[in-house]
Amino acid sequence: MTEASGNVGIVIVSHSPLVAEGTADMVRQMVGDEVRVAWCGGDPAGGLGTSVEAIMQAIDRAWTDAGVAILVDLGGAETNSEMAVEMIGEPRAGRIAICNAPIVEGAVMAATEASGGAPLSAVVATAQELSPL
Repeated sequence: MTEASGNVGIVIVSHSPLVAEGTADMVRQMVGDEVRVAWCGGDPAGGLGTSVEAIMQAIDRAWTDAGVAILVDLGGAETNSEMAVEMIGEPRAGRIAICNAPIVEGAVMAATEASGGAPLSAVVATAQELSPL
């Protein structure tokens, strides 16, 4: 495992694979290998949408014992992320949080916080500070 194993991982879920991949690329350029970053986007047929299975796979790729913060773009991504977390089950589900934050800015801020070794609760709080009231 890399140095990132002790830091919270970040998952980016978008209806568009291009948005998800671009956001992940931006995060990686900001924090390097300090944080595990995974993304998924699009439906299995190649259109806009999200997939519970793809979200579960992204969580596995970003997983660390410190947990995973998930950033989503639209309601369907949030619903499918909630289903993925439920399907993963305990004990890991208790260390996964879905952030109510803008996907790009939230992912960058969450990863920056995670790169410093912050716990999941602080990573989520930092991302959610960007959310409009």
